Amino acid sequence: MACINPDGTLTPSAQTVISALKTPSTAADIGQATGLPIYRIRSTIRELIEAGMVLEMDGKYQSSESGLKQL
Repeated sequence: MACINPDGTLTPSAQTVISALKTPSTAADIGQATGLPIYRIRSTIRELIEAGMVLEMDGKYQSSESGLKQL
């Protein structure tokens, strides 16, 4: 996964996204909070969901417990 390093740690952009997801947020909210481009946010969120580090509910995303442990 592009947002997770081979050693299991998060890339800097993935850490930024996880940090922004301490409260439920939309991809647009994350973009405004972080300044990252929306395409990077969406791809990072997709990968973090697959890894179990982000949860999606009603179109909003939030860091899971395992995601927060990576910070």
